[in-house]
Amino acid sequence: MSNAPISLSKALASFDALWSPRIVTRVNDYDVRIAKVGGEHVWHVHDDTDEFFLVLDGELRISLREPDGERTVLLPQGAVFTVPRGTEHKPYAPSGAAILMFEPAGTPTVGDRHDEIPDHVDATTGHALNTSGSGV
Repeated sequence: MSNAPISLSKALASFDALWSPRIVTRVNDYDVRIAKVGGEHVWHVHDDTDEFFLVLDGELRISLREPDGERTVLLPQGAVFTVPRGTEHKPYAPSGAAILMFEPAGTPTVGDRHDEIPDHVDATTGHALNTSGSGV
């Protein structure tokens, strides 16, 4: 991890892959990840951890399956939302978005349980941010 400031706009400009988060830094045992997203992710559950979202650009929607039924939250640019552990959810961004997430290091992007993973979703625990030559 870098001990220099990181420009999130430059970091986001350093990759194009959707649903393929980059780890920009670590806070204690948590990864701070950024991702470009578009279309639908996959229904999934994180059994032992909450999942924090901050929308940096665009608009993100998160469908949730809760005890009282299914609902969708709408997150415009600048909005934050935490999906509680054990809640089945599916993020999607019909028009695309850039997001920042806090998750314990090593947390898979598709959770502990999930539907079939489509080709456009990267099942990963996050990728290192490539800062070589990018001025990040």
